[in-house]
Amino acid sequence: MPKVLVVDDAPDIVRLVRDYLEHAGFSVLLASNGVEALRIARTERPDLIVLDLGLPGRDGLDVTRELRRDPAVSSVPIVMLTARADESDKLVGLELGADDYVTKPFSAKELVARVRAVLRRAQAAAAPAESAQVGDLAIDVPRMAVSVAGRAVDLTATEFQILLVMARQPGRVFTRAQLLDAVRGEAFDAYERAIDAHIKNIRRKLEPDPATPRYVLTVFGVGYRVAERP
Repeated sequence: MPKVLVVDDAPDIVRLVRDYLEHAGFSVLLASNGVEALRIARTERPDLIVLDLGLPGRDGLDVTRELRRDPAVSSVPIVMLTARADESDKLVGLELGADDYVTKPFSAKELVARVRAVLRRAQAAAAPAESAQVGDLAIDVPRMAVSVAGRAVDLTATEFQILLVMARQPGRVFTRAQLLDAVRGEAFDAYERAIDAHIKNIRRKLEPDPATPRYVLTVFGVGYRVAERP
């Protein structure tokens, strides 16, 4: 049974999320502040953390940063909960290593679906295959070959790597810095916008209608993702 740690200081939200997750077959751990969340994460090793950004004391961004620095729990998937309207908070959270976010007020059913999707992506990423298949988008890694509905798509090495990173975890939002880091091994802020040019080229070659993309989608103010069901 997958174990989920829910971190929020609002009792009504905690009860709602706990009840829905348990009904969906998850074992649920609870924490109401950042210090408690870090302690439980390190001792209980949950499979995923649902983490509110607006925690008292050490907020969710501090907790995310600390988790990603600790080798023992650095790979645990994180779904952020945020009531903050500013896109920069979501961007910072994703940059620090969160896997997805849900904005309050939210549907508990949607949160459960997000948790399941993030766990699926984490499991797939843990054992990367020599191929990736998302709908009729197929990627052959050893041959660096891409096809859409049987049509071959000719990508540069950089374009191929960007697409592969996203296709291995369809639905996950990647910031420009994360995609640049995957391609170059180190994120340089000055060159993050170069990702936009690569995405434009990928769409031009991949999409039936680049103006209305089906495969590589924009998440405004954050970055890009490959559609789970293109």
